[in-house]
Amino acid sequence: MLFPSWLPFLLGLLTAVGPISTDMYLPAFPAIEAALGGRAGTAQVTLATWFLGLAIGQITQGTLSDRFGRRAPLIGGIALYTVASVGCAVAPDLTTLSLMRLLAAFGGSASTVIPRAIVRDLSDGHAAARMMGQLMLVMGVAPILAPTLGGFVLATLGWQAIFWLVALYGAICGVVVWRVLPETLPPARRVRLGLAEQLARYGAILGERGFITHATTGGFAMFGLFAYIGGAPDVFIARFHLSPTLFGMLFGACAAGFIAASQINPSLTRQFGPGPVMRWAIRVYVVATLAMTVIAIAGVGPWWSIAAPVLLAMTSMGFVLPNAAVGALSGHARHAGSASALMGTMQFCLGAVSGLLVGVLADGTARPMALLMFFGAAGAAIADLSRPKRQL
Repeated sequence: MLFPSWLPFLLGLLTAVGPISTDMYLPAFPAIEAALGGRAGTAQVTLATWFLGLAIGQITQGTLSDRFGRRAPLIGGIALYTVASVGCAVAPDLTTLSLMRLLAAFGGSASTVIPRAIVRDLSDGHAAARMMGQLMLVMGVAPILAPTLGGFVLATLGWQAIFWLVALYGAICGVVVWRVLPETLPPARRVRLGLAEQLARYGAILGERGFITHATTGGFAMFGLFAYIGGAPDVFIARFHLSPTLFGMLFGACAAGFIAASQINPSLTRQFGPGPVMRWAIRVYVVATLAMTVIAIAGVGPWWSIAAPVLLAMTSMGFVLPNAAVGALSGHARHAGSASALMGTMQFCLGAVSGLLVGVLADGTARPMALLMFFGAAGAAIADLSRPKRQL
């Protein structure tokens, strides 16, 4: 199916709501804890509630988008995200901030799950991988710029201004969707299901081996990714005393590696197939996180001895995540929204657990982050080995 050349760019801007909301406020963790009376590591609870809201929201948004089309649930979700982000900016304590982050994530989850469903509405196989790569090129700019921009806003205007800024971004996205996003799910293809029927559909999706193995592979990869996102501020700012600006540059380098891999991915998948490319990337992920864990446990070496394997691990994600998503959704054209939502919920539930654990286990060293990242890599490798032979 033909689609406007600008559509991947727009979908990328929408999907970037998640990375922007996650990454921009990471340099502000120490400032938030100081302002709202939390001990070191407590700001990571707000990150865990964000991931939890994404997990809960996606399974709801996917169902709504299969029933009412893609546009209306997307506009409603972005509106909730924008209002809740304003609530974050005026939150008087960590409990309120955590609650507002939960609500913002619930609304913002629409911009995570629905663009993937739109990709599946329009394409499949290699074409979907190519479109997903274009989407991730735009989305990937967010993690490069967000921490650096967040550090600048923190230094000049304070941590509350970061949330005012993301609220403005949400408002702009909502207006753009309302004015220009086409509807990709015509009424004839929409599905009206009761609760029991929807649960039966989720059961059928979970029972399909190709879906569950690909979704689990991506889920454990995301577990490691979120361990890095949640643990990086304490490791690099508190432990190694990097400035917020230098931390933002490091975070941007990791995002640049992710982008580069996601753009190379379509060429490699055309030549070798999505399965082999993903499998080799997972092996790199395992080796990188294992090396990082050994260095972290030994407790020796400068900050770049941890940063180098992190960069390698994050670059491998540019091969793992797009192929895992395409593989999970490939057999579910008739209910792409539900399948995308179920996959996202699985992944962000794992992300919420990871974000919570990295805060609970924080001990002033890189060990918790490294161990959790290695656990995620090992889980992804095991799930990958379980994929159907026809998809190897």
